[in-house]
Amino acid sequence: MPRLAAAAISLPPPAAAARGLGAAPPGVLGRLTLYSAATSSPPRRGAPACRLRCLGSYHSSAAAAAAVEEARRGRKQLGMTPPLYDYLLANVREHPILRELREETAAMRGSQMQVTPAQAQLLTMLVQILGARRCIEVGVFTGYSSLTVALALPESGRLVACERDERCLKVAKKYYQHAGVAHKIDVKHGLAADSLRSLLDCGEASSYDFAFVDADKRMYEEYFELLLKLVRVGGLIVMDNVLWYGRVADPLVDDQRTISIRNFNKKVLEDKRVDISMVPIGDGMTICRKLVDT
Repeated sequence: MPRLAAAAISLPPPAAAARGLGAAPPGVLGRLTLYSAATSSPPRRGAPACRLRCLGSYHSSAAAAAAVEEARRGRKQLGMTPPLYDYLLANVREHPILRELREETAAMRGSQMQVTPAQAQLLTMLVQILGARRCIEVGVFTGYSSLTVALALPESGRLVACERDERCLKVAKKYYQHAGVAHKIDVKHGLAADSLRSLLDCGEASSYDFAFVDADKRMYEEYFELLLKLVRVGGLIVMDNVLWYGRVADPLVDDQRTISIRNFNKKVLEDKRVDISMVPIGDGMTICRKLVDT
């Protein structure tokens, strides 16, 4: 399969979601209850143990599917009830144009890929604390996070925004113009890894203050290595979706994207070139501060 570009990939919910969170397949729960009442000894190798594994797998898939559905409805916040999320949203400072963009994106396919207002508020704060002037975004989608960053930048600031999907970029560019920040944003339409290498080839190593990644999960390690070369010492790299709808914590989930995120999380935990903080906001974000020149 050809290498994908910067755009984040929509995560389809498992078919089990149609039956609802916590509902076991017909007959399975009843058989397990009878088994538990009949014996207190460990399950023998064979059918009962298999049923236990199947039920565990079902519940994990249903929980992940429910998290995806919540994200589609705009509640992309793991472990948070709808009333608490609504309260959080009511206490976030959201630019009116960002709200317009969020509402338009909510009607689009893949809308769960958009960062939450709370995540955007955190990105704004990080850019402001850094006094950032030069930023990179890998994976623009419809532009909510890049617009957030551009609004936080000074008039002379620059954001390199890498995205492959022309349809999404059309929406993003419309809102860049609407917010009056298009002059701050350098859109790179194409494969993100190629765009980042091009920046390095142009002599821009160690010249960026901040980077945000919300793109193809299978490319996270490669994006991270390229950004480590582009971001200055003391600069930040923020990686989104590091908790991946809770799937990273489920040993029964072994698809390629989940494995890639697990591997990235393990690698960055052990990476002495950066300080890190994994923050359980949205779908999980890891903030990495570059410590040494690379």
